[in-house]
Amino acid sequence: MKAIIFGANGQDGYYLDALLKKHNIESIGVSRSGDWIKGDIANWNFVEQIIKQEKPNYIFHLAANSTTRHDVVFENHETISTGTINLLEAVKKHAPEAKVFISGSGLQFQNNGGPIKESDPFEATSPYAFARIQSVYAARYYRKLGIKTYVGYFYNHESPRRTERHVSKMIAEACKRIKNGSTEKISLGNISVKKEWTYAGDVVSGIWTLVQQDKIFESNIASGKAYSIKDWLEICFGHVGLNWQDHFEQKNNFTPEYTVLVSDPATLKGMGWKDELDISSLANMMLEI
Repeated sequence: MKAIIFGANGQDGYYLDALLKKHNIESIGVSRSGDWIKGDIANWNFVEQIIKQEKPNYIFHLAANSTTRHDVVFENHETISTGTINLLEAVKKHAPEAKVFISGSGLQFQNNGGPIKESDPFEATSPYAFARIQSVYAARYYRKLGIKTYVGYFYNHESPRRTERHVSKMIAEACKRIKNGSTEKISLGNISVKKEWTYAGDVVSGIWTLVQQDKIFESNIASGKAYSIKDWLEICFGHVGLNWQDHFEQKNNFTPEYTVLVSDPATLKGMGWKDELDISSLANMMLEI
């Protein structure tokens, strides 16, 4: 069996590639960067050619610039929206039996602070959100044409594969430097913001669980467990025997996108999935303890 991962260079692509190999599935990674096949999912000719040539059993669309900033409106549209249509049309023409996974986001739903369900209404609060919404409607349309198209809604998830532009990795790396004698301060805004801190390896396991279904095609892929940034600071510094408050300074004039972003994972858990790594163990992993 064979699978293509579009967006293979991110943390999810890394863990998905490893999972597929455990299932003896040949994994073909595509990315604009890293040691993969160089290609752009927004390029129709490229997408059609690789799907026509490889005729994979599984296709995973993980490609995106995961930011809600307006200045990447065209990049997000091309990669997420156009990329989804390119992929699904190529599958329809050349690999109609393939199972297709499209990544979605909890950010594309109305968020009233409570657990978000897959059945909750969408809300286009950013270019990233409306690109995700467009891709879901494309997936639903092609599903009506007979393509097995799955959508997994991601929430915050972490691993050592993160870069320091993500607050989890930034805090973990600063914590290690401070433990080794650095006098730097971690400067952050509202640290009471709550989100999920699910392990990316568990999320990838959830992707695999979803694409094995025959009747369920959309699901949150998340733990449903919310922790604040303050919790993460306390856990990380606690693991190295330091008080986080001695190494923190408040950043003013910062408005977060949300105060709480958390899922209702009942659908995925009903398939038998569960998250294996808790937040304390995740911190250990990211601190390399």
